[in-house]
Amino acid sequence: MRVERQVIFWLAALALLLLLIGLLRDILLPFVAGLVIAYFLNPAADWLERIGIPRVWASILIVAVGAVALITVLVLLVPLLATQAQQFALALPGEIDRIRSLFETWARERFGTRFPEIEEGIRRATGAAGENWANLATWAASSLWSRSLAVFNFFSLLLITPLVVFYLLIDWNAMLQKLDGWLPRAHAPAIRLLAADVNDAVSAFIRGQGLVCVILGIFYALALTATGLRYGLLIGLATGALSFVPFVGWALGLITSTGLAVVQFWPETTQILMVIGVFLAGQALDAGFLSPKIVGSKIGLHPVWLIFALFVFSYLFGFVGVLVAVPVAAATGVFVRFALALYLKSPVYHGETRPVDLPQDAGTSDLASMRRDAT
Repeated sequence: MRVERQVIFWLAALALLLLLIGLLRDILLPFVAGLVIAYFLNPAADWLERIGIPRVWASILIVAVGAVALITVLVLLVPLLATQAQQFALALPGEIDRIRSLFETWARERFGTRFPEIEEGIRRATGAAGENWANLATWAASSLWSRSLAVFNFFSLLLITPLVVFYLLIDWNAMLQKLDGWLPRAHAPAIRLLAADVNDAVSAFIRGQGLVCVILGIFYALALTATGLRYGLLIGLATGALSFVPFVGWALGLITSTGLAVVQFWPETTQILMVIGVFLAGQALDAGFLSPKIVGSKIGLHPVWLIFALFVFSYLFGFVGVLVAVPVAAATGVFVRFALALYLKSPVYHGETRPVDLPQDAGTSDLASMRRDAT
């Protein structure tokens, strides 16, 4: 089979898959969440099986421990976070006014007679931000609900997802063996190598970057709370959750926390500097230790491509798209690099006229060499 036919076949299969996801996006959330969680927990199930625990009982144990942990978080942490979120939403317009007053005082002293020229612009901008905050929060909540939980409400999500995780954990290895048996025999070695690369990239994000986000969230929440910053727990956990996008989560957390610290502590600067120091320490911890040791360089995604993927998938598929955006982008990166390697070895690149098929007996060393050529 020529390369062109294979490309057409797989592009058609991909288009059909995307069409099905788009049609079923409102009911996919429990299943996609279950798939992501099962992928994250599968190494634990494999380890329990290796030490002699049957796969079924290993899956039951993992789901039971996860359920207990989730219930503990819901009982102990969620009410506190909900209270802080409500207080933050109600207080934000007032906090914006206080920041504006502080800035106006500083600008009046700094610019003197030129200050009235910019004062009206400041008032319009901050006034619009304060007036639109409630509408923005309502829109975000209704959008999340209508696009992600249109059929399954929150309680059905909690009931269905553990069942999906349980059955996927039981049958994970059997499903992989079945899929391997469906591979085109001529290209099975090449596909297995690509699948291994995709697994490395996706695993680095779901398991590696997920663990980094948890660690950073705990660090920021405890450190900001220790500084005495209001809403420190909420902002810290949110910063950790957003840290899966390089620099973006850290920058948003730093800007928000610094602004609130200025409002809360000014003119005392010690605690403001402590808040800034927390984020500098968190960035150093992430860049110097957590990401290199836990994630490494296997994701292989440029931050701009990562942000673009999040925007595109969230726009097309709602919250389901947010869950799968980075794993799919990481897998796409592997396929693009492989396609580039084929292109660099093809007559299209070298100027030959002889058509070239995909390698029929490509081994691991051949494809590894092609990957190195592409990168």
